[in-house]
Amino acid sequence: MPLLEISGVSKRYAPPGGRPHLALEAIDLAVEPGGILSLVGTSGCGKSTLLRIVAGLEKPSTGRVRIAGVEVAAPSRDVGLVFQEPRLLPWMSVRQNVRLALHDVPRGEQDELIDAVLERVGLGHFADVWPHQLSGGMAQRAAIARALVRRPNLLLLDEPFSALDSFTRQQLQEHLIQLWQDGGFTMVFVTHDIEEAVALSDRVVVLRGQPGKVVGDHTITLPRPRGRSTPEFLALKDKIIGQLRLV
Repeated sequence: MPLLEISGVSKRYAPPGGRPHLALEAIDLAVEPGGILSLVGTSGCGKSTLLRIVAGLEKPSTGRVRIAGVEVAAPSRDVGLVFQEPRLLPWMSVRQNVRLALHDVPRGEQDELIDAVLERVGLGHFADVWPHQLSGGMAQRAAIARALVRRPNLLLLDEPFSALDSFTRQQLQEHLIQLWQDGGFTMVFVTHDIEEAVALSDRVVVLRGQPGKVVGDHTITLPRPRGRSTPEFLALKDKIIGQLRLV
């Protein structure tokens, strides 16, 4: 059974006094457990909106989303979410920021979970520093730690590396793959970077238009680690770019 099922999801916004706007139309997707699916698409096609619906932060206008067979009605402890910005509270240490995700976990269990996840993301020696003391890449690792500390079945990432320089971005891409291989969770990754999508994913779904619709669905079987200059990699990247340029 798929871990994530998106069935006939559309999203319409009707701002007071404004013109109604259809952001997504009739999206159908199923994601198997343990996979990595990337959503790529043109600006304004609803990629982030779809991710927020899966996270339970917004409700679809039509259709439904199920995770492990249960319909999504609100945010769940089984779903982690990483945004484009780390969103760390500046008056809290790294440890305290990660602890925010454990508000309903007994205090005696929290430190063990926090220490373990910070080690996993390479911040074991930075638990007690302040966010302003972290580099951009380290801050995003802290955000990933906060999303993973509850050991979710599904990790959602909304362009988490887009604000980083290319070297740091590739380092974190590789680290994220290692976390995924070690943790066994499922990922849905929104990105505007086609190379990033092909490098990370088992599957790339292409959204296009306003409202956003699925115009491509690519299964990727290239071995890991993936050479980004191989003919196979470049051919798949060009195919996806071609779909985004369709009129």
